[in-house]
Amino acid sequence: MGATFNNDEIKKISDKASEWRRTTLQQWLQRLPERQQEFTTLSDIPIKEVYTPADIPNFDYMEKLGLPGEYPFTRGIHATMYRARLWTMRMFSGYGSPEDTNKRLKFLIEHGETGLSLAFDYPTLVGIDPDDPMAEGEVGIVGVSVPTIVDMEVVFDGIDMGKVTTNMTINPPAPVLLSFYVAVAEKQGVPYSRIGGTTQNDPLKEFMAQKSYVFPPEPAVKVAMDLIEWSVKNLPKWNPISISGYHIREAGATAVQELAFTLADGIEYVRQLKNRGLDVDFFAPRLSFFFDAHINFFEEIAKFRAARRMWAKIMRDWFGAKNPRSWWLRFHTQTAGVSLTAQQPWNNIVRTAIEALAAVLGGTQSLHTNSFDEPFRVPSEFAAKIALRTQQIIAYETGVADTIDPLAGSYYVEWLTDEIEERAWKYIDKIESMGGMLEAVKKGFPQREIADAAYKFQKDVEEGRRFIVGVNIFTENEVEDVRKVPLLEFDQQEIEKKQKQRIAQVRSMRDQQRWSRALDELRKAAEKGENIMPYILNAVKAYATLGEIMNTLKEVYGVYVEPPIY
Repeated sequence: MGATFNNDEIKKISDKASEWRRTTLQQWLQRLPERQQEFTTLSDIPIKEVYTPADIPNFDYMEKLGLPGEYPFTRGIHATMYRARLWTMRMFSGYGSPEDTNKRLKFLIEHGETGLSLAFDYPTLVGIDPDDPMAEGEVGIVGVSVPTIVDMEVVFDGIDMGKVTTNMTINPPAPVLLSFYVAVAEKQGVPYSRIGGTTQNDPLKEFMAQKSYVFPPEPAVKVAMDLIEWSVKNLPKWNPISISGYHIREAGATAVQELAFTLADGIEYVRQLKNRGLDVDFFAPRLSFFFDAHINFFEEIAKFRAARRMWAKIMRDWFGAKNPRSWWLRFHTQTAGVSLTAQQPWNNIVRTAIEALAAVLGGTQSLHTNSFDEPFRVPSEFAAKIALRTQQIIAYETGVADTIDPLAGSYYVEWLTDEIEERAWKYIDKIESMGGMLEAVKKGFPQREIADAAYKFQKDVEEGRRFIVGVNIFTENEVEDVRKVPLLEFDQQEIEKKQKQRIAQVRSMRDQQRWSRALDELRKAAEKGENIMPYILNAVKAYATLGEIMNTLKEVYGVYVEPPIY
């Protein structure tokens, strides 16, 4: 490492490496040319043949690495990491009706899942009810339909909400879904102090990536901050936001862009909360992050290590946080959905295993492994169990969890961590010069950067500069027979019919005066700029539906229509 070598030794190593490239390497290249002219990561970072201490000449061990559980947390936020407690194993679950999802959750718990993760169908994601004309044909397709408190009760029937933590991938309607969850936990007799889990609740990434936005940027951020403020005051074990790079990466961003834009989102949210008069050490320990684990193995590991180091600096030096827990970057990881292929789908099991290993070596706190059949539809029980077993094999058989940050000290890994960090800071500096991420999103800056990166990657694949096994290399003449893959089967039309019947039943049995009064109070609170969370929780308990609550807020905040991005 750089700290081990003085300047004279570094110069000797550098001179020796230069001599090696002129002599030994050239002799080998004459006999055995390299496979391609240039090697790069997926972020187009050029990769040299070999790395030495000369590539990290001013490396200060304590400044750049330190020790696990201590600033700058490059080596992990916990002093014991996986030697004491393995990462939480969360399988993204949810499809069809609440009854279907309840069955799947119990199946995964039975087979060793240690944390729940709920996927919602598209109507739920954008805050409309299953009987809305816009929901036709979409109910239960890519996740579970949860338009009322009754549906949430069914999802968690027979599951002790005081003993599990639940991640909910939900954004504009996050306050409503959290209210459903809290109200059902209350019915189970679970006190607020034991309700644990995460709401994604990250509006900025919606405008640049996932696109399931509802409100314009300013009110969208305001609503998300309402949830965070209410949650940190009432739910001490809840993570009220999962600042998400995953969807940014899935939209086509590079690893560097994913890191930079995610941290820039986090910076924006911290500023918004501080502007409310909240002390940074009051809310910062409950912030969490969500990253993609893509297929370029070492780049992903370096990205995770750089992320922890950067966030610790941001929170300590930019925002003056005093509590070391405020400096932690706690994150969930999901393996890359966009790396999965419909061609030769069994290969996806291997891809997922490699990506999951990168997440573990990068120090994730929780992990979701994708199932091999996801290019086709929601995972079957068979595929989901293989994905869960992948995590368990990594945890219990490989030995990679037995020591902390085992790749630390690799000249390549440390150089790549530094390089990714430096490139990410340049993006953050540019976003700061625009006035922060909210302003950058309104100007379309990250949207254009992601679109350009996605276009370049696709062009590289089509022109043979990037290889995907089964797609543009080692292809097969015949199209993979999807019938060989045991896909999940369910009757979408029947599910939609039952969900419409259930919501009609909820509307018919509720106290109409209480329901009307709750929505009216919510509207007035939104108009006054108050924190709307208590009013949403009250409306939920009055059996207002998701669509009714969101429509009430749309009357105040409006609906976002994305302008063309050129």
